[in-house]
Amino acid sequence: SKAQIVKLLIDAKSPQQQIKCLDTLKSIAAENATNKRCMESSGAVEFLASIVCNYDPTATEESLDYEFDSIKPIDEALSILYSLQLSEASLKNLMGKNGDFILSLTRVMQRGSYESRAYAVLLLKSMAEIADPMQLINFRPQLFIELVQVLRDQISKQASKATLQLLVSICPWGRNKIKAAEAGVVPVLIDLLLDSSSERRACEMILTVLDAVCGCAEGRSELLKHGAGLAIVSKKILRVSQVASERAVRILLSIAKFCATSKVLQEMQQLGVVAKLCLVLLLDCGSKTKEKAREVLKLHARVWKNSPCMPTNLVSSYPA
Repeated sequence: SKAQIVKLLIDAKSPQQQIKCLDTLKSIAAENATNKRCMESSGAVEFLASIVCNYDPTATEESLDYEFDSIKPIDEALSILYSLQLSEASLKNLMGKNGDFILSLTRVMQRGSYESRAYAVLLLKSMAEIADPMQLINFRPQLFIELVQVLRDQISKQASKATLQLLVSICPWGRNKIKAAEAGVVPVLIDLLLDSSSERRACEMILTVLDAVCGCAEGRSELLKHGAGLAIVSKKILRVSQVASERAVRILLSIAKFCATSKVLQEMQQLGVVAKLCLVLLLDCGSKTKEKAREVLKLHARVWKNSPCMPTNLVSSYPA
């Protein structure tokens, strides 16, 4: 009952009692959805959030209380918070703590266990879904650094998927695309695309984030700096899905518009990017994608159209 949960929370004063309390809360939450809602209305979310906010990685590492104990309060608190499937009101409440809770989750992602880092990302994704634009714009650069590190470490499929979903939702806002580019997201995303085991949905999300980040000069520069950047983006056109093709063509349009040095244009020709775009015009792959492909080809027709690198069977499809 609500009274029992309130008493449990009040009694959790010492670290040992805290562990017992967390253990009991975990069992209560696991029983059914009614218990989860009861916990939410009894102050359990605030109690769990306070454990996250008080997380001090150095103190935890040195603490005698946990030295021989595999259970750490932070791991349990995050696990329970995620399992509660918090209501929008609770998520908004966590979001509204002057950014303190997000700062605490960032700290967990920096120094926490793999499990805690995964739960931190999953909670952040849920919070970002209900956040208002101003809150998303105020995400700090350090958060982007930790998100990139989660992708790099490949903690778990679920954590990588949640990180990509989070980046898809937050990169378009304000300077977030610049923060993501400066955090090193572009080479990590390209390396993920190069991994042939990437699923269709993962490919689509990676290309969506790349498209957003290529909306800034820093992102485009990072894409061109990577030896396989242009090649892998082009390769995904017509091979994954219409969504992936559209995002990939949009990325190429950003490059063609803002980074069109003779070296880049020559590279696009030699890598078969231009031929791939001509192929897009011949095949059924959505009017938006065709429109963008046509725009790229028209931008640099003088360089590409009569080039000896242009496959003869595709010259006729080059837009006038």
